[in-house]
Amino acid sequence: MKVKLIVEGGAMKPGPTVAQQLGPAGINLGKLISDVNAATAGFKGMNVPVEIDVDTKTKEYSIKVFSPSIAELIKKELKLEKGSGAPGSVFVGNIAIERLIEIAQTKMPDLLAKDLKTSLKLVVGTCGSLGILIDNKSHKEIEKDIEAGKYDKEIKGKITTPSPEKKKELEQFFAVIKEKQEKLAKAAAEAKAAEEAAKVAASTSAPATPQAQASSPSQVAPQAAPAKEQKKEKKK
Repeated sequence: MKVKLIVEGGAMKPGPTVAQQLGPAGINLGKLISDVNAATAGFKGMNVPVEIDVDTKTKEYSIKVFSPSIAELIKKELKLEKGSGAPGSVFVGNIAIERLIEIAQTKMPDLLAKDLKTSLKLVVGTCGSLGILIDNKSHKEIEKDIEAGKYDKEIKGKITTPSPEKKKELEQFFAVIKEKQEKLAKAAAEAKAAEEAAKVAASTSAPATPQAQASSPSQVAPQAAPAKEQKKEKKK
């Protein structure tokens, strides 16, 4: 029997899914969870695919740990809990192409990519969906640069570590982007609050209804005398 799970690296906990699938097989769940956590300890803080192969007769099992998803690896690299809620307009990080080359190498067997460049382009695409800049550029710009051969040296040399100077430059660039985004978000929130306040003010100071106005003595216009009475007044 094979059971496939997604667990948090080094922090798997007892749950209904595991109990329902492995409990009836007579597996010691406490020991199993401990073994899975030991096997995934290197992926702490990431969601990791795990396959547990159980021999229902002997109650023995083997654990196979797969590489985390590209998104999980990128988020770990930038120490992010999640990606952008509005990728393309709001960015949550700025990563060096060298770090993506390492991730591309790690995921290459899973991606069935024909070469490292192809694998790298898939990793770059994931950055786009997460709202992450690469070398101060959008993922679309980087994809064009890869096609144009701009990063052939890094790809062929499998360079995975950016220089300290480059790393500092990326951090400074993103700090500016982040500050601008925060100012825009604050301005948008203030504008929305002002709009809501205006709506409330308008609703509380609305004029009286026509019916209410007509019923007010001060608003009732004097009626003109009938035409016949006007003629009699003239004859007199």
